[in-house]
Parts: sequence; C-alpha cells; structure tokens
Amino acid sequence: MRTVKEVLIFCCLALVLGSFKSQAQQGEREYMVETMLKIADPVLKNLAKDKLKVNMPVERSPGAWDDRTHVTYLEAFGRLYSGMAPWLELGADDTKEGKLRKKYIDLVIQCLENATDPDADDFMNFNKDAQPLVDAAFLAQGLLRSPTQVWDKLDEETQQSTIKALKSTRVITPYYSNWLLFSGMVEAALEKFDKSGDMLRIDYGLNKHKEWYLGDGMYGDGPDFHWDYYNSFVIQPFLLDIHQTLQETGKGKDRDFKLVKDRATRYAGIQERLIGPEGTYPPIGRSLAYRFGAFQLLSHVALRKELPEGVQPAQVREALYTMVKRQIQAPGTFDENGWLKVGLYGAQNNIGEGYISTGSLYLCSEVFLILGLPENAALWSDPYVAWTQKKIWSGETISIDHAH
Repeated sequence: MRTVKEVLIFCCLALVLGSFKSQAQQGEREYMVETMLKIADPVLKNLAKDKLKVNMPVERSPGAWDDRTHVTYLEAFGRLYSGMAPWLELGADDTKEGKLRKKYIDLVIQCLENATDPDADDFMNFNKDAQPLVDAAFLAQGLLRSPTQVWDKLDEETQQSTIKALKSTRVITPYYSNWLLFSGMVEAALEKFDKSGDMLRIDYGLNKHKEWYLGDGMYGDGPDFHWDYYNSFVIQPFLLDIHQTLQETGKGKDRDFKLVKDRATRYAGIQERLIGPEGTYPPIGRSLAYRFGAFQLLSHVALRKELPEGVQPAQVREALYTMVKRQIQAPGTFDENGWLKVGLYGAQNNIGEGYISTGSLYLCSEVFLILGLPENAALWSDPYVAWTQKKIWSGETISIDHAH
C-alpha cells in the first residue's frame, strides 16, 4: 500500500509531466504557425499593398522554359492561400493565435481584391498561356477551404471580380493528365459560389481519374504511372475537395466519394511510412522544389480525420513537424528578404524544372492543412507518438503493411 504522501507525490509528478507534454505539443503547433506565416508574409504583405509585382523576385532554374513573370504571381498567391485556408477558416478569437488569424484573414481579403481588380497594379493573369489554369484552381481551392471566413467576407464587387477571373480560365484547354482536375476545381468553386459550374468539365476529370486508378491508393498522371508526388501535390487532394463540394451542392455521388476517400486514406498511410526517422523522404520524381508540399495528402487526410487504422493523429503531427523543421532550417531556404529559394533542402537552383520559378515554390504551404484542426483536436493535444519509420528503426514492433 502506498502512503498518502507517496500518492500525492505521484499525482504531482503526473501533473508536471503532463504539463511538460502539453507545452511541448503547444510548442510544435506554435512552430508550425510561425513557419507558415514566415513563408506567407512576403507574398501577402506585398500583395495587400499592391506591390507584389514590384518586390517579388523571380528566380529561375537553368532549364527555365521562358520568362515566368506572367504566371509566377498567381502561382505564389493561389498556392499559398490554398494551404493556409483551413487555418483561416477556424476564424478569429481572443487567443494569440485567434488574433493572428484575424490579421491574416484581413490580409487575404485585401490580396483577393488586388489580384482580381483590373485596375490594380497586381491584377493577375488568369488566362494568358496555360499555367494560370493551375493556379486559378489552387486559388479556387483556397476559397472552398475557407468559405465563411474569406468568401463570405468579400464585398460584392470582389466576389464578382473573382468569379469573372475564374470564368476567364475557360479559354485554357487542360492537358490530358492531372490538369483535368484544375478545370474541375475551378468549376466546383463556380458551382459553390455562383451556381454556374460546368458539370461537363467537372465530370470529365473525375471520370478519367476513375479510369486512371492503378490500385493500392495510386492514380496515374494521365494513362501512365509516374513515380513522383503528384498524387499528393494535386490528384488526391483535388479529388477530395471537388467531391466534397459536389456533396455540398447536392450534385455528388455517395459511392464515388466513398471510393475516393478510401483510396486517399490508403495513400495517406503510404505517405506516413515514407517519412524517415529524421524527417527525410525519398527525392523521387519532378517538382521536388515544392518541398514538404509533397505531403499535402497526408496532412489533408489528417485534417479530415480519415487516417487509416493504426495511424494515430499524433504520429502524423510528429512526422510532419520534424520534416518541416528539418527543411525550413536548412541554410539558404530563404533569401535576405524572406522569399523562398528554389531547392529541396536549402538553395539548390538546379533542382527546378523549366516550369519552376519563385511563385511555384509556395505549394509547400499545403503541408500546413493540419493547422485547420483546433488546438484541442487529438492531433494537437494527444501526447507524443513516434511515426512508423521512427518506430521500426528504433527496434519497435510495427504492423505489417498490406496492399488494398
């Protein structure tokens, strides 16, 4: 039997240890928020002042196809906003983080005004060349991910100018690949906010991706399999958000949505196992300069609370936190003014393909989707759990992985 004194000491120690754990977890969330905003600030603060085109550098790699200045600004804003949107959608409150959200909601609203106003210096290109379709789709995805805190707070003029900008992308013919989903995402947003979505464009992309499913959670990028991260950069998050929007607008198909969710859950499980014990991952395929944006799908499925059985939310938190910290602290990740530099780990200019420029890099923000879960969600509040590779390379037992 323990004495009363021993019981009290034990309880006090448990409280202290619990406090340390909660502080550590809170520190991880604070770090992720701070990192997201460090990435975001140069883009949002300059665009809100109508100075993005003046102040944003346009770094290009040796194999750059052409001058990317006509597309890079929408790339930066659309991709950044898409990743931040679930955090913004939590809304303002009296906490330190809630006050930050208020600040950045206001910034994004001002940015949208300038990006879609033909009279603004930072009015963006939505229809010249093919690339704007891609980043109009990311912008549309951001709007779908923050409907109450951003879209509903836009004035009518900005809502209409945004609708007009999205519709103007219809002159662009998407490539026969994941690009079909860019058209689908634009049209899904138009259906959600304007009841003017073209269901033919939406259904064509969704039906083709049904055909292009290869098994075990993986889609082809078009008819062929590409060993890269495009299942996470684009394909599966876009399928989830388009289907979700169709459900919300009464035009969805329950069976198709369930199938897409089940496949995304499987691929999220694969992604979790790709993250090494030190937060590294295989540098396979193109667009590695998008950095940890390669794990958008894992973050997205965690946000949706649809992780596979055996993958705990806390282990996803720890894996993504470790990955982000490792990459963001690499020397050369930012230039002297805080803009991202081309590279996977620090500055590695030669890693950028011909379509890569400074704006492209902001797809990395997609890893921060988990910040759309509130602080009291299990992902943020549960105690530390090692992720799969951390466990197995420490000699712990893990579950056997099976194809689905």
